[in-house]
Amino acid sequence: MDTYNPLYALFIFFGFSTLAYLLFRPRIGWFWVIKNNLKLNEKIVIEDILKQLYHSENSEKKISANGLPKTLTFNDHTIINVIEKMTINDLIEFNGDILKLTNSGRDYALRIVRVHRLWEKYLAEKTGFDKVEWHGRAEEMEHKLNHEETNLLATQLGNPKYDPHGDPIPTNLGKIADINGKFLSSLAVNSVGKIIHIEDEPDVIYKQILAENIHIGSQIRMVENNKERVVFYAEGEEFKLAPIVAANITVAILKKDEVIEENIVRLSSLKENETAHILGISKESRGDSRRRLLDLGFVKGTEISIDLISPLRNPTAYLVKGTSIALRKDQASKILIKKDDEHGE
Repeated sequence: MDTYNPLYALFIFFGFSTLAYLLFRPRIGWFWVIKNNLKLNEKIVIEDILKQLYHSENSEKKISANGLPKTLTFNDHTIINVIEKMTINDLIEFNGDILKLTNSGRDYALRIVRVHRLWEKYLAEKTGFDKVEWHGRAEEMEHKLNHEETNLLATQLGNPKYDPHGDPIPTNLGKIADINGKFLSSLAVNSVGKIIHIEDEPDVIYKQILAENIHIGSQIRMVENNKERVVFYAEGEEFKLAPIVAANITVAILKKDEVIEENIVRLSSLKENETAHILGISKESRGDSRRRLLDLGFVKGTEISIDLISPLRNPTAYLVKGTSIALRKDQASKILIKKDDEHGE
C-alpha cells in the first residue's frame, strides 16, 4: 500500500501558487492583461465609430447602424454591442435607423481628431517617416494619448492650427477652423488659386495624388476641366487628374489684390547651362529636411546652376555658393526658383 508523501502536496501547492501568481499578479498578471486588452479594444471601437460619424456628419452623409460595420474592420457582433453601450452612455443617438452624435459624442470625437492631426503634424515635422505612413501611425497613436499628453504634444509643436494635409486641428476647447476653399474639380478654367488641403482618405486616391508629386501650398492655374479630366499648371509643370481625384484637393481662390506668382518653377526642371535664383522652399518640405536645405545654402536670392548630372539623372549636383550639393529629384522639386532668362538678368 502506497504511503502518503508530503512532498507531492508541497509540489502541488507551489504549482497552484505559481499559476495564481502568473494569473493575478498586479497589473501584469495574465488576468489583468487580458481584461485591460479587452477594455482597450472596446475603447478603440468606440473611438473609431465616433470619428467615423464625425467625418460623415461633416460631409453631410448619413450612416445607419447596418451601414456602420461596412466602414470599419471590426466584426458585426462587436460593433452592435459597442453601439448599445455608446447609446446608454449618451455618445450617440438614433434618428430612425440613422446614427447621430450627441453633444458629448461630438466633443469626444473632436478630442480623437485633435490627437490624430497633432500626431500627423509631429510625424511630418519631427521624424523622417514618409508621408504615406503618417495616417496609419496616427491612427494607432490617437487611441493612446491622454488629455494631458495631447496638450503637451500641442505645446511642443507650437499649437499648430493645421496638420500637414491642411486639415484644421481642433483646440483643447474643441474649436475648429474652417477650410475656406473650393474643390479643384469644381474650379472654372483660368481660375488661379493656392492648394490649401489634400485629403488623405481614401488611401487609394491619396496615393495617386502623392504619385503626381502635387504639393500643398502650390499656386495653380486651371486650364481644362470637364467630365473626363482636370488639367492645371503649378510651379512650371502640367498636371492631369481624373475628376474623382481632383475632388480630394481644395484650392483657395486668389483675390484680385493678391500677388499672383508668375514664372515660378521647381529646381528639378532646371536644365544644364541654365542659371536661376532661389525663391524659396515649398511648404511640402518640413522639419529637419527643410532646415538642412536652408543650412546648405538654399535660401532666397541665391544663384543656382547644375554642376553635375548622374548617369541616371537622379541625383543631380547643384552649384550653390561655390559648393556642389547633390539632391534627389524629389528633394529638388521642393525648391522653387526663377530662371535667369525670366528674372531679367
